[in-house]
Amino acid sequence: MAGTVTLVLLAAAGCAGGREPDVKHSRTAVIHLDKPVALADEPVHTRISGLNPGEDITVTTHATDADGTTWTGRAVLDADSKGVVDLDRAKPRAGTYRGADGMGLFWSMTSAKGDPDKSWFRTDDPQKAPAYQVRLAVRTGGRTIAERQLTRTWRVSGVHRKALTVAHDKVSGELFLPPADGPRRAPVLILGGSEGGTGSPVVGALLASRGHPTLSLCYFGCQGRPKNLVGVSLEYFASAARLLRKQPQADPNRLMVIGGSRGSEAAQLMAQYYPGLVDDAVAYMPSRNTNAAYYRGCYSCGRDQVAWTRNGKGLHLIPIPLNHVRGTVLAIGGGDDRVWSSFPSAESVAQERNATGHKHKALLYPKAGHAIGPLTYLPVSGGEPWGGTRAANARAAADSWPHVLQLLGP
Repeated sequence: MAGTVTLVLLAAAGCAGGREPDVKHSRTAVIHLDKPVALADEPVHTRISGLNPGEDITVTTHATDADGTTWTGRAVLDADSKGVVDLDRAKPRAGTYRGADGMGLFWSMTSAKGDPDKSWFRTDDPQKAPAYQVRLAVRTGGRTIAERQLTRTWRVSGVHRKALTVAHDKVSGELFLPPADGPRRAPVLILGGSEGGTGSPVVGALLASRGHPTLSLCYFGCQGRPKNLVGVSLEYFASAARLLRKQPQADPNRLMVIGGSRGSEAAQLMAQYYPGLVDDAVAYMPSRNTNAAYYRGCYSCGRDQVAWTRNGKGLHLIPIPLNHVRGTVLAIGGGDDRVWSSFPSAESVAQERNATGHKHKALLYPKAGHAIGPLTYLPVSGGEPWGGTRAANARAAADSWPHVLQLLGP
């Protein structure tokens, strides 16, 4: 299956500084998992028991993404006084991540090709590959003493995906619908950034797996839509929101818009100008202002044109007002964002009040860059051109996603 991930725990035999040469190695061990089968954005808590007190193991990960690229990670860990390694608490003495982190072996993997700071773990289409396997093995003293397999799923059984076209549906995108027998839950409209298109399908599949009808909307860069981010009307987003609210599993009174980077502008604008359609908004790596049009491959071409229109008029807003928002705008910013100033922009959002006088919210990550997003526990890039470190970006994504789900509600 494409995207298969293998976690292998190898011994640090003979290479751990200060270790006695006659240390006894365990012959068996037990791997304990709280979630052998889980959605891919859920953390897994792993414990290894049956080791000798103080015994050292080297934990490595081996992964093959959807492009066939190999990824590996590594951590040297010591068993505690009871002969247990708890990955949530154990601090690696060496490896690809630092500090106690139960999911460090997932996000810290590095690509065998090119600079790992500029590489991304490629996910497969959840329709073709609804899950990937993770195999854990414990190895010490030159032998494997335990193995166990996990299943990380992108979608649950019953999630339905439908392609929408401008010609047939008036909007372009991918609609993800939950299993038909579930309760009505808040629908989610997802807006990508300057890359255009519909973005990764796995976020929509994960949200639909939790019961939320989700539309990953293409607003430019696809058939029937402008080639570039120029003069995109808010009415187009409103049409998409109305279509989404009409889905049989949708709670029509609780729609959320999630926008990243340039999409954060549209998410804020929709919450402000369409409070009858939109309840809450999440702005990943936000701007507080409406920026000029964007031509892919030509950063200076759209300086004299607008990106967004409303009622046929261009929007030039510094800052974007948020006082008519019905619910909450949650802004998520990184202090090392090298694309634009998302950190102070997120701070600014949190100082604004909604229609009922309540303040909006922000999640601030000083060491993260512009690569924060909903995909958690997968290797992401760091450094140029996005900023942040791999560790800071991955941890910001993992920390912020539960807050998004909490705002979205059950």
